[in-house]
Amino acid sequence: MPYAPTVSPQLAVRRGREAIEFYKSAFGAVEVYRVGGTDEHAEVVAQLTVGDASFWVADESPPNGSFSPQSVGGATVKLLLIADEPQAVIDRAVGLGATQVYAAEAQHGWLLGHLEDPFGHHWEIGRPLGDWPPAAGHARDG
Repeated sequence: MPYAPTVSPQLAVRRGREAIEFYKSAFGAVEVYRVGGTDEHAEVVAQLTVGDASFWVADESPPNGSFSPQSVGGATVKLLLIADEPQAVIDRAVGLGATQVYAAEAQHGWLLGHLEDPFGHHWEIGRPLGDWPPAAGHARDG
């Protein structure tokens, strides 16, 4: 069975089970697959979805080259979560332990805010303020 090409990031974290619960509560993620994450096998790998998007969460595994932001001193990827009410999502995440970097504000044709989750990953939370993508060759300024 052929599969359509897709990109699904995998977030390396410390405290994988807690991370999965955070993403479910903060972003409304749905867990569709899990290996481990039990008292007998604490390390976890799970696939989560938010709308049509999919991402993976796994406990860091330095022997396999998978390091959490806490281990390397910061995240190297920022994720974008599109939401109708970006500030409400940011506020909910902050209430669950995230840190707001900046509140949702209009910029570059988007209403966009930024947070750091409790596991060191950075998220922009936003939505386009008009039709998206803009017409070809019409990049937006500020």
